[in-house]
Amino acid sequence: MNILVLDGNQNQAVASVRSLARAGHQVFVGESSSWSKAGWSRAATGTIRYPAPKQNVAAFVDSMAAFLRQRPGTLVLPMTEATMLPISTHRDELLAAGARLVLPDHEDVLHAFDKDYTTQLAASLGVAIPRTILISAPQQADRAAHSARYPVVLKPRASEEFADGAIRTAGRPRYARDSNEFAQAYRDLSQRSSAVLLQEFVRGEGTGYFALMHHGELRAEFAHQRIRDVYPTGSGSALRVSIEPDAEIRRASLAILSALRWHGVAMVEYRKQPGQPPVFMEVNGRFWHSLPLACYAGVDFPALLAQMAEHGDVPPATAYKPGVRCRWLLGDARHLVEVWKGPPAGYPEPYPSRLQTLLRVLTPVPGTHHDLFQWNDPLPELGDWLHTFTRMLGTR
Repeated sequence: MNILVLDGNQNQAVASVRSLARAGHQVFVGESSSWSKAGWSRAATGTIRYPAPKQNVAAFVDSMAAFLRQRPGTLVLPMTEATMLPISTHRDELLAAGARLVLPDHEDVLHAFDKDYTTQLAASLGVAIPRTILISAPQQADRAAHSARYPVVLKPRASEEFADGAIRTAGRPRYARDSNEFAQAYRDLSQRSSAVLLQEFVRGEGTGYFALMHHGELRAEFAHQRIRDVYPTGSGSALRVSIEPDAEIRRASLAILSALRWHGVAMVEYRKQPGQPPVFMEVNGRFWHSLPLACYAGVDFPALLAQMAEHGDVPPATAYKPGVRCRWLLGDARHLVEVWKGPPAGYPEPYPSRLQTLLRVLTPVPGTHHDLFQWNDPLPELGDWLHTFTRMLGTR
């Protein structure tokens, strides 16, 4: 089967290309730039360049349709919300052009991307959530600033949203320990997001549950423990190890994904303290950045998803190997830089020690796999560093 993996400069794209090629598929890689690290993989059959959906959604969809008319029956796999949202919105046009898609109904996609909706859904299912207020106007923000119990977190209602025919990225969460920091954080976020969620700051370790769902029913699952996040405040992981799913988190996640009638892959994120119930954070209805670890541990999500697209369903596959470690080298370097910079404004928790972090990052652990580097396919690792440096130069 022909498969088009989008967002070729994402780690999950590299893992998907390698996985799908091993399964015998012809894998093409798409990206809005002239090259991508997944496109540099030896496993890629070919590459395409498409207009960036963050600049012009219509041109992006037209480009996808043109590719699909040349290769009808191609499975299209978006790796980020920036490509998944326009593909879901224009699915009828793309299906008419010959696409295969593994997606839930568009309404369910929008619900999963809406952090306010999923937070309220989790609460209705008996899952612990942070105290949450949706702010959609400056007057609401003023009132909330004076009534909030600090410290608090402000985050965009959706990570990506349509704006003037393009996809707009809302940015990372902001933190506030008082009303002055709140006002600055809200001004920053409200310029890029139509609505902002105000939540109490939840202490604990970031953790998650990863699943492949078939119309709301589980087909494959995975869990890992984060050892180092790229951002010490919480983010995608730079180093992590596979573990058995936490029973409470598994139950809560399956309840949420079943209620969303989810079809395809997804991850559900939480904060967890010892002896306390997990607190729901958000749903990401797409492949995740740490996907390589799941593949190394024995849960080949991309191949399973392709099998589902080709045959309609797959038998349940929930067994995998705990104790497998996987590291993103550039992510670890970024973690070190973030620690050296110090905590962001308003962050209320203790921050990692610079010296201890340096020693941990530089100390090798035998048997650790790598997200991108493989001896028989080294170019994606090189592409990762080049992509980062070119972005830094472009920003400056």
